[in-house]
Amino acid sequence: MQPEKSLSPRELEIARCYAHGETYHAIAERLHIAPSTVRTHLAAIYRKLEVSSKLELHSRLEGKGRQQMNQSDHAAVISELALSLEEAIGREKALSEVLRIISRSRGDIDDVMAAILGHALILCDAEFGILFEYRRNRRFSARFSRGIPAEFKDWLEAQGVFAVSAETGLGRMETVQDIINIVDVRSEELYRTEDPLRAATADLGGARSFVAIPMLSGDSLVGAFTIYRQQVRPFNAQVTALAQTFADQSVIALDNARMISELRAVAQVE
Repeated sequence: MQPEKSLSPRELEIARCYAHGETYHAIAERLHIAPSTVRTHLAAIYRKLEVSSKLELHSRLEGKGRQQMNQSDHAAVISELALSLEEAIGREKALSEVLRIISRSRGDIDDVMAAILGHALILCDAEFGILFEYRRNRRFSARFSRGIPAEFKDWLEAQGVFAVSAETGLGRMETVQDIINIVDVRSEELYRTEDPLRAATADLGGARSFVAIPMLSGDSLVGAFTIYRQQVRPFNAQVTALAQTFADQSVIALDNARMISELRAVAQVE
């Protein structure tokens, strides 16, 4: 059966975009849907067309035939494994690219953090991210951001270094120095108390689901790596583990930039 007959118009559109190299995120932006929805469609597309790779998908869309599968269940398993493998390869490429950027940065921390946050948002299926620098005693400043709504960014810049309450995600993260995963920032009692940070996060940032990852240098908390979804779509354990990897890379990048800065200062004195 031809793809045009076995796929819905939406599935056919997504299949063509994906086969021509577009990412989940790019397709989602084009069609105004969530990247996770793109993946759900692709799983159905792989199953219906009984393909197991992007190359096979491209061939089928070009009108080339396929080998008959004996069992539909087998096709479903293959399609899921194929998508999972492609996602895993994408993650490895992104993480390798970030490490390459860090190693060649020469202390240009702005470009490095933009790259780290950019890859994190795509792979973690989040709309925006912020790296908060920790200033002790529940005080933070938003040092880097990516994809953040303008109003929320302006609010954070106006605050400079600010104190957070113990009930906020950042406050709880500081206390336990562990991942804080909030299903819906609007559903917690803190939002109804009009806490400034929570109100700005929800009302100006449009955030709903949120995760804060502690950035640790040795045993010391140096910051928080935070990512946000603007719909209630909680981050699962796999995504938070991936976000932790990006948080760890951020610490490496910051330490690398600090050491380069110190070496340059010494060189100038000599």
